Amino acid sequence: MTRTRVKICCISSASEAGIALAAGADALGLVGAMPTGPGVIADDTVRHIAGQVPPPVTPFLLTSEETAGGILAHARRCGITTVQIVRHVDPAVHDTLAAEAPWLRRVQVIHVEGDDAPALIGRYADRPHAFLLDSGRPGADELGGTGRRHDWAVSARCVRAAARPVFLAGGLNPDNAADAIRTVRPYGLDICSGVRDAAGLSENLVSAFMDAVRTADGAAA
Repeated sequence: MTRTRVKICCISSASEAGIALAAGADALGLVGAMPTGPGVIADDTVRHIAGQVPPPVTPFLLTSEETAGGILAHARRCGITTVQIVRHVDPAVHDTLAAEAPWLRRVQVIHVEGDDAPALIGRYADRPHAFLLDSGRPGADELGGTGRRHDWAVSARCVRAAARPVFLAGGLNPDNAADAIRTVRPYGLDICSGVRDAAGLSENLVSAFMDAVRTADGAAA
């Protein structure tokens, strides 16, 4: 079994990025303009934080843009080479971006609202570089950061159906990380609210989450 990757999302400052990096996160989520949800920061702030992230850690730009032109323009404004597309865009958007911006890595979010999520994965086929399963409701302009857990049985089916690596998000925390890994077998976990307290990103909660993931990986090896 390969190591489960961890993406810490909703990073809002260089100090929060430092906490995530020190704990060993593989990727950081930087949230662009959204109709709802936590962690939104200005494009200039995204660019500033992303510019301080050392390789091989990857900064992800969460974008609510729906067109290839809008997504590409947002990525360029932020100096980002990996985008997390939070809407169920037309699969042709990926084809256009692949042709016009082959340097741009694309992570397609799939909001698991019911049993049809694996079929939606199939619509995209191998166009994205990765998928991310979340608990939003696109019809209500709720595009992530809900802190809700969706049906992990459906998520596990999505992982089996996907031609690309799959991240799992939605309602994760240090107490259920191991169960998520055992049940869903994702490529990576993506967490936001589960490692935060009233003061913001919690060093203790991030450390506990990372420890839970490493322990689960060790048990499965």
